[in-house]
Amino acid sequence: MVNEDGTAKVSKTPDATSATAAGPAKAKARPRGRPRSFDRETALEKALLAFWEHGYEATSVSDLTRVMDIGAPSLYSAFGDKRSLFEEVVQVYGTRYGSFTERALTEEPTARAAVERTLREAATTYTEPGHPHGCLVVHAAANCSNPEVEQSLRDRRNANIAAFESRIRADVAAGVLPPATDAAALARHTGAMIQGMSQQARDGASREELEAVAEIALSIWPRTGTHTG
Repeated sequence: MVNEDGTAKVSKTPDATSATAAGPAKAKARPRGRPRSFDRETALEKALLAFWEHGYEATSVSDLTRVMDIGAPSLYSAFGDKRSLFEEVVQVYGTRYGSFTERALTEEPTARAAVERTLREAATTYTEPGHPHGCLVVHAAANCSNPEVEQSLRDRRNANIAAFESRIRADVAAGVLPPATDAAALARHTGAMIQGMSQQARDGASREELEAVAEIALSIWPRTGTHTG
């Protein structure tokens, strides 16, 4: 087509090739979803401290979103529901704060030495600043109306007692402890001391006071021969 003066008419229609090339570029630049606006590990630690301080039952979803500084949709998207978040919190707690029992049982040569180390480290961990006092696995079960959560926490506490009992029985078999030693009762006594120290720490007992309690608890342990643990 030509203009009235005989020159070629320039089309104002966009070039098809240019339009095709621009399309994918724009599509590529467009984000596929809203990125997370929070650090997951930081939010998880804040949830851990909330559950540790208030327990499972008394910590609501609104409490969690407030302390984690995220909205409810972000919480559900990143962690699932409250129970799923709590299960992850307990796993992190066990690794970061509650692994001293497992280490003592693994590294110490006798059951008595493992219990002594456990009680002393409990006295330190349960009272140190920077986090709530006591043990999350003990305190979070208080007034808990969720049977699955309650059972999960009970299983963890009982697993520790069973681990102590196993080590005590091994020492009896090896002659480190007298044959008449009641391994089950001695292990449960240890569990009662740990749980009691947790509550005492929450009630304001100091590290030194709990260490004194641990010393008395160890005094009832039977001994055989030259093995002192």
